[in-house]
Amino acid sequence: MNEFSIICRLLGSLYYRHPSDPVMAPIFTLIKEGKLAQNWPLEQDDLLARLQKSVDLPALTADYDALFVGEACRVPPYGSQWQQEKQETDVRAFLQTRGMPLGETPADHIGTLLLAASWLEDNAADDESEALETLFADYLLPWCDTFFGKVEANATTAFWRTLAQLSREAVLAMWDELTEEGEEEE
Repeated sequence: MNEFSIICRLLGSLYYRHPSDPVMAPIFTLIKEGKLAQNWPLEQDDLLARLQKSVDLPALTADYDALFVGEACRVPPYGSQWQQEKQETDVRAFLQTRGMPLGETPADHIGTLLLAASWLEDNAADDESEALETLFADYLLPWCDTFFGKVEANATTAFWRTLAQLSREAVLAMWDELTEEGEEEE
């Protein structure tokens, strides 16, 4: 698993899985103990330090519920809520044609899209970046900046505000890497 995949998998899990999910316990432990920063491939030390200091599981869980869960959530985590021209069925069809296994949950969830980027990276042929470029350009970038901004504006905890900043910078860095690779292949 390369650095790109690790970033997408971690960020995707944080947005997709509820903080009380037992699978998340080791991730929150890594963050709280400062061990995530040791292996983080991007230069985001200040944000990682702020994230580390803001791990208060009861508070960030309550904030997660208010931000992302239910009809009355403050920041819908679905792309179809932010870009009207793209529908969840478009994302699902795109990912299924690339062989990604999907469950019943909506495929246009921010966490699903980040996890899909990790999956595509891990399962791509050596010279294939077109699927990742399409995922980013068509299904993630058109709305993720607005989404991360809304998370920053509506979060009551430093954890989610910091994660939104970290995520925005990471997504842009990965996009830059993708477009540079694409230019080199041409």
